[in-house]
Amino acid sequence: MSIFGGIEAGGSKFVCAIASGPQDIRDRIVFPTTTPEETIGRAINFLQHGEEKFGRLSAIGIASFGPLDPNPASGTFGYITSTPKSGWSHYNFVGAIRSAFNIPISFDTDVNGAALGEQQWGAATGLDTFLYMTIGTGIGGGAMVNGELLHGMLHPEMGHIRIPHDFEADPYPGNCPFHGDCLEGMASGPALEKRWRIFPKNIPPDHPAWDLEAHYLASGLVTLICTLSPQRVLLGGGVMEQTQLFPLIRNKVREFLNGYVQVSQILENIDSYILPPALGNQAGVLGSIALAYHVAQ
Repeated sequence: MSIFGGIEAGGSKFVCAIASGPQDIRDRIVFPTTTPEETIGRAINFLQHGEEKFGRLSAIGIASFGPLDPNPASGTFGYITSTPKSGWSHYNFVGAIRSAFNIPISFDTDVNGAALGEQQWGAATGLDTFLYMTIGTGIGGGAMVNGELLHGMLHPEMGHIRIPHDFEADPYPGNCPFHGDCLEGMASGPALEKRWRIFPKNIPPDHPAWDLEAHYLASGLVTLICTLSPQRVLLGGGVMEQTQLFPLIRNKVREFLNGYVQVSQILENIDSYILPPALGNQAGVLGSIALAYHVAQ
């Protein structure tokens, strides 16, 4: 059985694994994201020890925070690009891993990786066009369209779409340093905390914060549903651990679409259309394993 190395590279922590799939995770480690040299060094050390214990890896998948360059034809393929994360801007991530391993390496965003993992083993199995969004410290979106992960000039930045903002109803200006009141600026975890002055996990389920949060998330989703026509929408990340959000978001998506998209998934079966990821908090690292699996084929 082929085994793969996976790196889920987050802005605050790295999760690395040796696995062939969700039912066969041989080893796993979590450590904080510090300097590139220290953090990548720990990832390489983990993967090398994995090869000593379990045999040669067939490929390595990297599902990373960004912005990044996922285009293999680009001169900066494998680089983190203009991130505000200190020390990581214009860092050659793939090059550092490739210096230690002469095997195929796949590199994509954390959300595209998670989307691929859900299509391989989770809540998007059998689908060829779907949306995966994570709502946490930031908001990111990945998508598969006609069986291929969505790229373009670089990769989607769904968290930075503009959404309606009624300043009289909600005078909060937004938390995004680039756009102020984009989707991420209004609905990310830090935006929740700054607007309500309560850490999101401590906001009671019946607090008005959640109805407003659902309003903004549904506003963003309606734009993406009309643009990509996904067969399913998966919503992960720390904010979505507040499970009372799901029925609120579903109802508002249906309200905002106002009968325009005439499909049973939305009119009759929206409870099975907007869902949490089946892989849960393993979606990211299993996404990196899925990236490795696909590049090895």
